[in-house]
Amino acid sequence: MADWTSFEHINRVLIIKLRHHGDVLLSSPLFQILQNHYPHLSIDALVYQETREMLSEHPAIDQLHCIDKGWKKQGLKFHLGKEIALYKTLKRRKYDLVIHLTESWRGAILARWLKVPFAITRKYDSRTSKRWLKSFSHHYYAPAGNRRHTVDSHIDALRHLGLQPSKEERKLVVRAGSSAEQSLKPKLGDDSPYVLIHPTSRWLFKCWPEAKVAATINHLCSKQLKVVVTSAPAQQELDMVQRILQQVEHPVTDLSGKLSLKELIAAIDQAQLFIGVDSVPMHIASATQTPTVVLFGPSGDKEWGPWMNNAVTLTTDHGCRPCGKDGCGGSKISDCLTEISTNEVIQASETLLDPSTKN
Repeated sequence: MADWTSFEHINRVLIIKLRHHGDVLLSSPLFQILQNHYPHLSIDALVYQETREMLSEHPAIDQLHCIDKGWKKQGLKFHLGKEIALYKTLKRRKYDLVIHLTESWRGAILARWLKVPFAITRKYDSRTSKRWLKSFSHHYYAPAGNRRHTVDSHIDALRHLGLQPSKEERKLVVRAGSSAEQSLKPKLGDDSPYVLIHPTSRWLFKCWPEAKVAATINHLCSKQLKVVVTSAPAQQELDMVQRILQQVEHPVTDLSGKLSLKELIAAIDQAQLFIGVDSVPMHIASATQTPTVVLFGPSGDKEWGPWMNNAVTLTTDHGCRPCGKDGCGGSKISDCLTEISTNEVIQASETLLDPSTKN
């Protein structure tokens, strides 16, 4: 691979982020930063099919390439055919630079097979083989542990190549689209302002106790605030919402499992306030600049917390957090999360709902 010169001599860039929805959304500033500084660039993304809505309609992305995990279920011949077709599509794009944002071997293999002049990735303790290291022209360092937000860690790839973005252009970017905004309207029922609460996560150890969620909803409703409750369509999340609502004494708008991902983006964008836990809706709230109250337990708030929006992050002072474990002793229940009080969430919510506190 050649020695790096500058982005002025680069024409096409491929950014690879093969992770979950929230992880993909946290890569969104890179596309906008590159376009802001070098408008001549054609910038593409490669993500898993299930996460494409995080970047679809991103104004700085030219082509969004996807890998469908379901290909494998269709048999070897089908899977191989799809992989070859994807490779040929990427090859025709003739990329000058690949930015690989995870330790996935696919990025290293593509950097080699596509024969790009430049390829950059982070230095990983788990990736020290010569084959991995030689797949990239550049490797950048990131502080170990829970000391740097994931967005800044991604942007370090650009910094390493000489591009220093301003603080303002590091914001997350997400678009619901007009179709989702229109289809959401009848589901909301009316145009009155609302607080959106997304109490669930695919990981139960990240969830706040159901009784405390219900108490918070009851308080907000008693203040004549409209409350909208959402969740993913997974059965365990739907069941959790129903158990919460059984303890709620006021009518709420229950949209759990009823929204597409784009509709959820629109709903969070239009909310007065978002209340939730460490999950993709919290990142969406950051991207839409919606005031946010978020509860963090065993996961790292410094690395994964709200990004550049008006937010209150609630945690406890347990010396063991963030441990990243699935509950204390593998119980799926995290003391550092369950011990956050209802009063703390209510006070944070009322502070953010006060117009005098808005940015």
